[in-house]
Amino acid sequence: MKAKVGSSVIELVDGDITEMETDAIVNAANTQLILGGGVAGAIRAKGGPTIQKECNKIGGTFVGGAVLTGAGDLKAKYVIHAVGPRMGEGNEDEKLKNATLNSLKLADERGLKSISFPAISSGIFGFPIRSCAEIMLRTTIEYLKGKTAIERVVFCLFGHSDYRTFSDRLTKEMSK
Repeated sequence: MKAKVGSSVIELVDGDITEMETDAIVNAANTQLILGGGVAGAIRAKGGPTIQKECNKIGGTFVGGAVLTGAGDLKAKYVIHAVGPRMGEGNEDEKLKNATLNSLKLADERGLKSISFPAISSGIFGFPIRSCAEIMLRTTIEYLKGKTAIERVVFCLFGHSDYRTFSDRLTKEMSK
């Protein structure tokens, strides 16, 4: 599914984020930037050890923050490590919005034209997928309506159910 926002495109795909050929892929990171399980583990496994080494040099970031490393052996050029909230820690909606927004800003600052997001915090961090879709898509749409050089934002979802949830939400957001 694709939707035009300003001069940019939002695209939804059901797939493996480590296979995306966008300028950057977003890692659903933890504050220590340790590439453990889930999306981060897949990025570590396919991208090689250089990504973790770069994360170690950075040292970490705050919940809602985003930092950039190279992408090692991945098809993307960069990995943006965005720290989403864990359910129950408080102010989760705002923190997820900030993780999305800071990733987009970082991509723009680096002159990147395309970025792929997973459904941040919806895995082991326990964030409800419907709320995740609403917050991430609404934040992205608002950002793309402003001044940006980003041409393409992909939401790479893992599984048909997550894809359908994001597709339904994108349809609602675009009809506003």
